[in-house]
Amino acid sequence: MPTTIKSMSLKAGFLLTALTATPAMAELDELRFGVPPWPGVTVKSEVAAQLLETMGYQTRQQDLAVSVILEGLSNNDLEVYLGGWYPVQTDMVEPLVADGKVEKVVSNISGANSGLVVPQYVYDAGVTTVAELAEHHDRFDGEIQGIEAGTGINEAILNAIDNDLAGLGDWQLRESSTSAMLAQAEQKMADEEWVTFVGWEPHWMNVSFDLAYLADSDDAGVAAIESTVWTITPASLADEAPEVHRFLSQYVIDIEDQNEWVHEYSYEERPADEVAHEWIGNNLDTVAEWLEGVETRDGESAIEQVRAVYQ
Repeated sequence: MPTTIKSMSLKAGFLLTALTATPAMAELDELRFGVPPWPGVTVKSEVAAQLLETMGYQTRQQDLAVSVILEGLSNNDLEVYLGGWYPVQTDMVEPLVADGKVEKVVSNISGANSGLVVPQYVYDAGVTTVAELAEHHDRFDGEIQGIEAGTGINEAILNAIDNDLAGLGDWQLRESSTSAMLAQAEQKMADEEWVTFVGWEPHWMNVSFDLAYLADSDDAGVAAIESTVWTITPASLADEAPEVHRFLSQYVIDIEDQNEWVHEYSYEERPADEVAHEWIGNNLDTVAEWLEGVETRDGESAIEQVRAVYQ
């Protein structure tokens, strides 16, 4: 889930300094990924990195805050960011696009849903909208289980509470880590208690739990939020590495596939490189679509090179 970052921390500043101290690689023989701490982007970046390495490139994945990643892309200190969540990051990315510093290459995930969810048994009992939460205040203990403080969805929920939208004025948001939120929700669902929490796709929760996404009410902006995830690169990448750019422009992932990736990596705790390698080998037809017309650094067919390695 994307995080809205209002100011750069001292740690982020240190990381940015480290980035800018690294000279740009000649002819882009190394492709540097900015990877925020989100499982979906972690595995998605690993899949792309393995394919690019098979094409003859070196890759490096760096765990960084979103603000640092965008600064790195703007300064050509990073080449690839696969987690440009819209609308949450719109205000962060669009000024850079307008200034010609970065390019939104492709929406690698489209139609993703996010917002408040309930277990299917609660939905079947009649809680299908945010307004209907308020009608059952006591069943939920007046609490919404949230994720990390400062995230866009948490801010939207707090705004709804502050302005008493959809009857949420007397509710409380319990902010926590994503893992703690899901552990709490899983425990409540095991006892068939009523609980509402922040959900989104792609994520393993959609595989492991039987969930229903609520419809929004009173334009509260806390449910039925349709999101798009963009691949973002420096504006110069198309000229500097056209084959890489072509691959990235065709690297579009089905939500169901990324749900599976995140489930195996985050829920089953398998290494990202293992998940990616196995998936590539089992889904070469999909990989062929991503690599259609793409050549390796040596001018060979990229998909044939991948088949030679993964079959």
